[in-house]
Amino acid sequence: MPRSALERAEDSRYQQQLDRMLAAAAHCFNQKGFSGTSLKDVARRLGLTDAALYYYVRNKEELVYLCYVRAAEVGQEAMHRAVEDGTSGFDKVCRYLAYHVELMVGERGPFAIMSEIPALDDEHREDVLERSRKHSTAFEALIEEGIADGSIRQCDVRMTGNAIMGAINWIPKWYHGDPEVARNIVEEFPAILSAGLRPHPRN
Repeated sequence: MPRSALERAEDSRYQQQLDRMLAAAAHCFNQKGFSGTSLKDVARRLGLTDAALYYYVRNKEELVYLCYVRAAEVGQEAMHRAVEDGTSGFDKVCRYLAYHVELMVGERGPFAIMSEIPALDDEHREDVLERSRKHSTAFEALIEEGIADGSIRQCDVRMTGNAIMGAINWIPKWYHGDPEVARNIVEEFPAILSAGLRPHPRN
């Protein structure tokens, strides 16, 4: 049976409130860590009661898990766009960096740093690790594509991918919402992180 407009609207409101809650939780986790953040901190930031949060999550562990899933999904979104829009391997890498950075410092942020994966329960930890592995593999594939088509110099693909992804993933730790800083990040980061990938000029 087709879903009613009211049901779709309720789903949309639920998702909007969940996204708002996860952004607030990400801010708290990034600033105070998993152990230093309580559900009261998140509720206070949202202007809600503690009880209201339990409509969305069972406990703090599930909250941080959902924050990590949300962070992984925004990276996947940027990756899919880059693969669809890009031409050479280097172009796809640059597009991915630009798209991901824009999302991280944009209106949908902040996103949680995946720094406390060991605090998750076994099922959630394995899910987050698998998402991370798949994303790293996809990014390394772009680098390998660039090496094959000549747009990226020969390099250690794994180390290069780790270095670039590490810089991207740490942005939420030091970016705190300043619009001018956001503009600088969007303008400078993709160029800085991709500069070393270009082939060396031949004499």
